[in-house]
Formats: sequence, C-alpha cells, structure tokens
Amino acid sequence: MPVQPYLPTRFGVFLAPYHRPDRDPALQLRRDLDLVAALDRLGYEEVWVGEHHSAGYEIIASPEVFLAAAAERTGRIRLGTGVNSLPYHQPLILADRICQLDQQSRGRAMLGAGPGQLPSDAFMMGVDPLRSREMMSDSLDAIVRLLRGETVTAATDWFALEEARLQLGPYRGGELEVAVASAVSPTGAVLAGRHGVGMLSLAAADPAGFAALDTNWSAYERSCAEAGRTADRSGWRLVTPVHLAETREQALREAEFGAADLVAYIETLGGTRLDGCDTAAGAVERWTTEGLPTFGRAVIGSPEDAVERIAQLAARSGGFGTFLILQLDIAEPAATLRSLELFAERVVPRLTGATDARRASLEWAGRNSERFVSAVRRSTLEAIARKGEVR
Repeated sequence: MPVQPYLPTRFGVFLAPYHRPDRDPALQLRRDLDLVAALDRLGYEEVWVGEHHSAGYEIIASPEVFLAAAAERTGRIRLGTGVNSLPYHQPLILADRICQLDQQSRGRAMLGAGPGQLPSDAFMMGVDPLRSREMMSDSLDAIVRLLRGETVTAATDWFALEEARLQLGPYRGGELEVAVASAVSPTGAVLAGRHGVGMLSLAAADPAGFAALDTNWSAYERSCAEAGRTADRSGWRLVTPVHLAETREQALREAEFGAADLVAYIETLGGTRLDGCDTAAGAVERWTTEGLPTFGRAVIGSPEDAVERIAQLAARSGGFGTFLILQLDIAEPAATLRSLELFAERVVPRLTGATDARRASLEWAGRNSERFVSAVRRSTLEAIARKGEVR
C-alpha cells in the first residue's frame, strides 16, 4: 500500500512585501500591519517578513522593527524575519536584535536566514554577490551558536567576535527557531541540515524549484545525518503565491488588478520583456500556467484549486510541515482579505481534517434518519395514547 504524503499542519503568510512605488509607503506599511492582525484573528500560525533596501517595491528594511509593531497588534501568531540577509549584518548585533524581538513578543520570534536576494542591495554595501553564500555560512555558524547560549570567538575577513555572548537569550530559555532560505540548488538545504535548523523553500512555486523539492530534502537529510542530527519534515516550509475567490473565474478577474504591476517589476529588474504579458489578462494566464520569474506559478482560483496544489507539493516533496502563502498585491485590499478568509475557512480544514468529525456525524445522521424519525414518531404516538388513557 503506498505511503500517503505528509500534509502540512500549519499555515502562514510570507510578506516581502511587494508594493507598487507610486503609492504612499506609510499607508502601505499600515495596511501590512493591519493584515498581520487579520491573520492573527483568522488563525494563521505564522507570518514572515522580508528585508530589502532597494528597487522601490519591497519596502521593509528592518523586519524586526515591523514585527515589533505587529507583536503589539497580535496575541498568538508567530513572527519570522523572512529573511534577514546575513552578509549585511554583524552576527552578534543581528542575534541580539532577534532575541530582543523574542522577548518583546513573549517567545513568538523566528529567524529566517538568507544570503540576500537583490543584487542592488549588495552593490550599495560593497558585498560581492559571488561571496554572499560563503559570508552567510560564516555568519549563520556564529548566530546559531550564540542563540544556543554559547560564548563565541571567531574571525573572518569581514567580521570578528571576541568572547561574544548574548545578554538577552530567547524568551523561553531554549533555542529560538531558525530557518534557512532554500531555492533550486541544494546549498541552503545543506547549510540548514549542518546546523539542525529548518528549511524555507522560497522557490517551491517555480517549476525548477518544484522539481527539485525531493532532491533538496535528500540533501537536507544527508547533511543532518553527517552532523549527527535527525531530519524533521515538520520544520520544512514551502512558499507559493495564492489568491482565492468563490470561483476560479472570479479569482482570475480580481488578479488582473495587480498582475501587470508585478510583471513591470520583474521586467525592470531583469532588463527584459516577458512574453505573453502585454495585457493584465495575459499576465495572469502566464502566471498560472508557465509561471513568472521570481514568483513562480501562482494558485489563482477556488479553494479546491489551493487544496489540489498543496497536495501536489506534498506528493513531490514527500511531505512538509508548513505552507506559506506568498502575499502579493494581486487584488484590491478587500478581495485580498477575502482570499485569506477563504483559505482559512475552506482550505485549512480540508488539509488538517478539522471538519472530518462534523462531516462524519452528518453522514451518520443522514444514513440513520429513517430510524431516528421512526423512533420519534412511535414515541409521539405512544405519548398521545397514554394521554388518552389518563383522560
């Protein structure tokens, strides 16, 4: 009998964010904070917020500052930096900031680690993109040790630590959760396994990234084993763009609101034109079929479409712990909120089995309805007869 894939049991949102640059940034940031509060009310388990410094769309420079504000508006949702670009930070300072966030949020902080996505960010800081992964590895080694309460002395050609230790540790006294960004190549998976931390697959929606899910997990397992650790699928997160509506046709229409802007962003950064994206409808069609660079192939449709895609991801990967919606300005704010509500109301229960008992109870009642109705009818007739006898 074939083994069923390990379906995700937790759900959240990955918020870069992506906002068109002709709108007021203060208002955009306030809407992002309102969105996190809504996610908390809807029962999403976590939200991850990115770090970027150029190109005008991804406007959060310090995820820690944003998440500290979000912590005051929420009560239970976990708050991750998605991701901190490690080559841009002195390791002790970044570890210190994450622990402060964890204390302020009472144990809800998570650290996402990556090499940095935008070449323009690295250029402004004089960071050689060819060295970014090496620098990330150096930094992560120090940060993980610091977060585990060790005293660290280390020296590289870009940072030095001398008996470094954290004056504030994680809120709960144990280890603070860390996840390493992984794309198509196994580099991130190997690094995550070496340190025994989670894996954040940002390219799961990309056809190449989707195809590499199983090989990335194999690389992670091998790396864990070499470090004397056991790989745990519950710490694996997959990211995919999603926009839902009551019907697929409605979702596709709503997505035309933002698709052209995202295509313009990709074309500007890449210096090239994307085929088939001359109209908003064309951009949406390509996005849902071939996929777009950076964003992969989106789920734009009904709740059933989202369930189907997540099942495909589980089958390809062998199973993972958390599914993250890549939140983009696909639709207008009201439609975006409704999409998140639909996902929470109709997709999550299907995958977690939260409504299985209710459906089973209804089916049982339906199968036995004649028996129940007959019993009530007999009871009523007997009561009437007894009442007549008393008279």
